[in-house]
Amino acid sequence: MKHELQKDGKFSYLDLGEGTPIIILHGLMGGLSNFEGVGSYFPEHGYKVLIPELPIYTLPLLKTKVSTYAKYLNDFIDQLGYGDKEVILLGNSLGGHIALLCAKMFPEKVKALVITGSSGLYESAMGESYPKRGDYEYIKAKAENVFYDPTIATKEIVDEVYNTVNDRNKLIRTLAIAKSAIRHNMAKDLPKMDIPSCIIWGKNDNVTPPEVANDFNKLLPDSNLYWIDKCGHAAMMEHPQEFNRLLHNWLQERNF
Repeated sequence: MKHELQKDGKFSYLDLGEGTPIIILHGLMGGLSNFEGVGSYFPEHGYKVLIPELPIYTLPLLKTKVSTYAKYLNDFIDQLGYGDKEVILLGNSLGGHIALLCAKMFPEKVKALVITGSSGLYESAMGESYPKRGDYEYIKAKAENVFYDPTIATKEIVDEVYNTVNDRNKLIRTLAIAKSAIRHNMAKDLPKMDIPSCIIWGKNDNVTPPEVANDFNKLLPDSNLYWIDKCGHAAMMEHPQEFNRLLHNWLQERNF
């Protein structure tokens, strides 16, 4: 995304448009650019899109866990001055897990949840999808497996993953986050969370398979599940127009 990051205290973030705030949480190996389609579409339809840079690799090791990021997100909401039930949280992969945990810990802050390819239920979602050190071709194959269409895994994406898993500091934190995500399984929490939830899932997700989406839909009391065909783990990247259409329709149906 060719936009300038805003700085506010400890936070760096993209701030696009005006209107109902949608705060977007990227995944462990993802970046702000993964949501370029969302960031281009929703500001033109009455929404403010906010994408904070999560301190995935910069926190002390003991604080590198999902609950810390949920609290960081709550601090971000407070820093921007949003009140009760004002924000919509949208997260992919680890970002979905952070959004879910933040909504559980601070339910008064969250108007609605949107998750896609989220961790939080499926233990193999972390670790298996975030490769250990290996040669470049191994990393390339792992990155391609995230998508239905392997060409979405550009050289830039593969290079970034390769550099991350071969950086000792980042690798240690990646493994710490993976363990934390498994400890924070939310199966018992979800039935108590009555926040309106939109679940958008790739039918061909190899990281968090379709049954994970079905489980989220069964466990969340007020949820709607939508499928995107020929789509892997990052629906907003692989099919941005369809993702935006489904999400916008849901937001309108719910009067958000």
